[in-house]
This record gives sequence, C-alpha cells and structure tokens, in this order.
Amino acid sequence: MNILITNDDGIDSPGIVKLAKTAKEFGEVYVVAPDRQRSCISHSFTYGTPIRLTRYDFPVKGIHAFSCNGTPADAVRIGMIKIVPDKTDFVFAGINNGYNIAKDIQYSGTVAAAMEAASDGVQAIAFSQGFFDYEEDGYMNENVDKYLSILIKECMNKPLGKNQIWNINFPACDLKDCKGIMRDCKVSTDNFYDDGYSEEVIEEGVIDYRLIPRRIFEAQKGTDLAAIIENYISVGIVNNIG
Repeated sequence: MNILITNDDGIDSPGIVKLAKTAKEFGEVYVVAPDRQRSCISHSFTYGTPIRLTRYDFPVKGIHAFSCNGTPADAVRIGMIKIVPDKTDFVFAGINNGYNIAKDIQYSGTVAAAMEAASDGVQAIAFSQGFFDYEEDGYMNENVDKYLSILIKECMNKPLGKNQIWNINFPACDLKDCKGIMRDCKVSTDNFYDDGYSEEVIEEGVIDYRLIPRRIFEAQKGTDLAAIIENYISVGIVNNIG
C-alpha cells in the first residue's frame, strides 16, 4: 500500500509528522510537502516555472520525504507522478493546524491537496484540528492520539467516488470533554465569517489593509461546524467539481 502525505503548513509542521508516523501502520509512506507555510492557498497550481523537490531529513524513520517549493496541489501531483513508485493508493493531507470546516474549506490548501488526488481517482483524506500550541517535544492533541488510527482505517475501508474526499476535523478540547465521533457531517453553509480589516495609510493614495479573521460558532445540526461546536470529531464527505 503506497500512501502519499502532504499538507499546507509546511513539511516541518508537527501535524504532518504525527500523520506520517501513524500512516506507517498502513503502508509505505512518501511525504512531499511545501517547504514553507502555504495556508489559504486553496487549489493554486504552479505553471510556467520549475517546481523544485529537495530530499528532506524527515524525523520519522523509514519515510521517503521531499520538500517542495510549490503548492500543496503541486506536491500531490508531482508526488503521484514522479515520487511514489507504481500506483498511489491513498493521499493523506494534514494534519492542518486550524479547522477546515464550513466556508473555510474553499480556501484550504490541505483540502485542495486531497481534492487534487480525488480528481485523479485516488482515495484521499484531509485531516485538520483546532489551533494548537505544540509542546517542545512534539504533538499534544489527545483527541488525535486516540482517534487518528481508528479513523484512517475506517475511511480506507470505505472507498469514495471520483472527486470525493473524506474530511476529518478534531476538536481542540481536552480528551475528557470530547464526545466522540460525529459521522456523515454535511459541510455547514451557515454564516461562519465576521471578518474585518485594519487600515493603515502609507501615503496619499496608498492604503494597507490587513485581514482580521473572526468566526461565528453557530450552526445547524448535522454539520461539520455543529460537530466541532459540540466537541465532536467531525467526519464527512466533501465533493469537488462534477
């Protein structure tokens, strides 16, 4: 079983290390991931300039790893074509630091990486969690520790159609407060944003605006957003084009 892993937080993110370490239970693992932070880049693709891959000293033994100067979608495509030998059986994207739920899905490089695989008929799972500060010695989300391997196995045994991915989000609550897994979550279409912009006048006719992201945590039952609000792990299918 060949598993390709990427993310949008960068190859040095603790989340991708945790995901790769767990994925080793299920097959041969290859990592191709951006060499720097690439969040909110969506399904952007590099065209007309070279994509450079550099062999990376990954902190998990037995992982074939490369950093990539492109986007998460670049990493998946070039990984499947040039790095993974023979057939890529699964693509895992994440573990993203920050939820990919509701309208945020459309901006996510993590979700887009999984979508890139799904568009070629490769089974894919996107993993995300609430924002976490990492301990110096590594990973600290106990909900991920308890449920990640279980959910990987579950989703791998439930193949999806082309242009469909599994999207999994882990709440940032303590393990004792996590209520378990909420499956079949629909993508919330509730009003999730209350964004604003700061304003700085640089000179006459030149103004800098900086996004101040704010989220509204209110949602209809049965959605990914509602699951997270209620301290469940949300598991659902997201459809791409077609």
